[in-house]
Amino acid sequence: MRKLMQHCNVSACIIPSSDPHLSEYVAAHWKRREWISGFEGSAGTVVVLQEQAGLWTDSRYFLQAEMQLTDSGILLFKEGLSGTPDYQTWLISNLPEGTVIGIDGTVFSTHDVEKMKKRFSSAGLVLKTDFIPFSESWVNLPPLPQNSVFIYNEKFAGSSCSEKINQIRQKITEAKADATLLTGLDEVAWAFNIRGTDVEYNPVTIAYAMITTDAACIFIDKKKLPSEVISYFNQYNIKVFPYTSVCNFLSELPAGYRILIDKQKVNFALFDAIPTYVSIVERNSPISMLKAIKNEVEIAGTKNAVLKDGVALTHAFYWLEKELEAGRRVTELSFAEKLSVCRTQQKDFFSESFPTITGYAAKGAIVHCITTPENDTEIRPGNLFLVDSGGNYLDGTTDITRTIVVGEATAQQKKDYTNVLKGHIALASAKFPEGTRGVQLDAFARQFLWNECLNYGHGTGHGIGHFLSVHEGPQNIRIKDNGVELQPNMLLSNEPGLYRTGEYGIRLENMVLVKEYKKTSFGCFFEFETLSLFPFDTALIDEKLLSGKEREWVNNYHQMVYDKLSPFLPEEERSWLMGKISLDFTNYF
Repeated sequence: MRKLMQHCNVSACIIPSSDPHLSEYVAAHWKRREWISGFEGSAGTVVVLQEQAGLWTDSRYFLQAEMQLTDSGILLFKEGLSGTPDYQTWLISNLPEGTVIGIDGTVFSTHDVEKMKKRFSSAGLVLKTDFIPFSESWVNLPPLPQNSVFIYNEKFAGSSCSEKINQIRQKITEAKADATLLTGLDEVAWAFNIRGTDVEYNPVTIAYAMITTDAACIFIDKKKLPSEVISYFNQYNIKVFPYTSVCNFLSELPAGYRILIDKQKVNFALFDAIPTYVSIVERNSPISMLKAIKNEVEIAGTKNAVLKDGVALTHAFYWLEKELEAGRRVTELSFAEKLSVCRTQQKDFFSESFPTITGYAAKGAIVHCITTPENDTEIRPGNLFLVDSGGNYLDGTTDITRTIVVGEATAQQKKDYTNVLKGHIALASAKFPEGTRGVQLDAFARQFLWNECLNYGHGTGHGIGHFLSVHEGPQNIRIKDNGVELQPNMLLSNEPGLYRTGEYGIRLENMVLVKEYKKTSFGCFFEFETLSLFPFDTALIDEKLLSGKEREWVNNYHQMVYDKLSPFLPEEERSWLMGKISLDFTNYF
C-alpha cells in the first residue's frame, strides 16, 4: 500500500468499512479495512501514512480492536472519548501543507467527501477522490458476488412492486424532481420486492436503481437474474442495465433534469458523475422512511418471526442447562451452533441476521465480541453469559439479547443487571407525544445507570428491517440526535447494557413497535409494544431495587412469553419455562 501511495504521490490513504452502497455489512470484495488491519468489527476507519497508521472505532469494539491490532503497527483511536482526535484532525496535525490525501470516492458518501474537501482545503491539504489501489495491492482480492436474485413473495411483503414504485413516484413529484437514485442495497431490495445472498446475513443483492416519474431501472449483473426474475421485471416494466454502467447512465442525463439525491446515502463517485447542468434536489431518501414504517402484513410477519425465535431460544437455553447439569462441556461456539440449529428448524427460516455474539465472563464486556475457535471459552458456573442473536425469516427479521448467570450471582452482578433491566422497562413503558425523536427517549434507559455514575457507549435502539438488514434507519434511540421523529409502525430495538472490562457484560434487548397510545387535548401520544419473546433471568434480579410497577411489568411480560411460547414447546420445556418466569429468584442453573 505504501509503495503504491509513493508511486501516486499520496501521503495518506483513508480506508473506511463501507462499500459503494455505504452498507454496514459488506461483501468480501469490499472488506478493505479488515484486510489492511486484521480488525473484524463492523465499524471503523483505517488511515495509513508512510510512517504510521491508525484505526478509529467506537466503544462497541474497543476491546476487540485492542486484541486484533496487537503487533500490527496500527494505533487504536477510541472514538467518543475525550482527548481522542477524529482522523481528519489527526491527519491535519501530521501532514505538511500541500500534501495529498487519497480516498476511493465510491465508498464515501457525498456528504462526507464535501465536508472533508472543505476541511482539508482550509488546512492546505489536497483530497484525491479516485485513489483505488486495492486491485494492485490486495493479492487474492475476492471477486464481486454473482449469486442469483429471487423474488420476494407479496404475501410476505404486504405490498406489490408497482405499489411501492408509485409511492416513491409520489415522493419524487412532491419534491418537484424527475427521478431519484436508489443506492442502498436494502432500499433496492425493498422497492422491487427482490432478495439475494450477496452479503452474508443480509438478504440483498448488489445493485443500484433509478426510479423516475415514468420509468424504473435497475443496474445489476444480468448473470444473476434467473428467467423468472427477468419475466418479473418485464411484468413491472423495470429496465435492466449492467451494474457497472450506472455512472455512464448518470453522466448522460439531459440538461434541465432534476434528480432527488440523499447526499448521505449516495457515494461521491456517483454524485460526481452527474453533469453540472442537471439540477440536484437534495432531500433525505424517500425510500428510507417508506421502508421504516411497516405495513400490517410486515407487522404480523414480524410478530410471527419473534414467536419462532422465542421457541428456538427456549430449545437452546433448555439444552444448555441440561448439558451443564450433566457435566458436559459447552463453549460459546458450541452454544451458538446449537442456537443456529434450533433456528433452522423453524418454518421459513432463511439465515441468521448477524453473527451470533456469545460472551462468557470477561468476553461479555466486548460489546460485539466475535468468538473464533482460537478464543472460544468454556461456559462454567461462576459468571454471566451474554447472547446477542437474531434470525432472518421470510416473514421478518429478529434481534434479541439476553444475559444469564451460570451458577450463583454476586450482589454486584444482581445490582448491575437490575439497573439495566429497570432502564429497559422504563423505555418499554414510555408514553411520548407525536414529534418525539429517539434522542429524547435515550435517557429513559440510562437513568438508573447514571444514578450510579455508570454508562454504556452504544446506542439504546436501532431500526430493524423486514427480511432485510438487522440495522436499518432512519429511526434510532441514542444520545446523538439525527432529527428523525418516531412514528407508528416503526420497529426498533430496546437494548441498554453495562460492561465491566475484565469481568462481565450485560445487555437486555427486545424488539419494540411504535404504536398510537391515546389522543388528548395535548395531542396524540405514542407508546411501544414489546414484541420479543424470551424471559429475563430472574436469578439476576435484585427484588429490592424494583418498584411495584416494574415488578408488575416483568410479571406481565413473562406471562405473555409463556402464553405465546408454551403451545409450541414439548412438556419438559414448558415446565422449564414456567420455572423461569416467576419472580421467585431461583437460580437459572
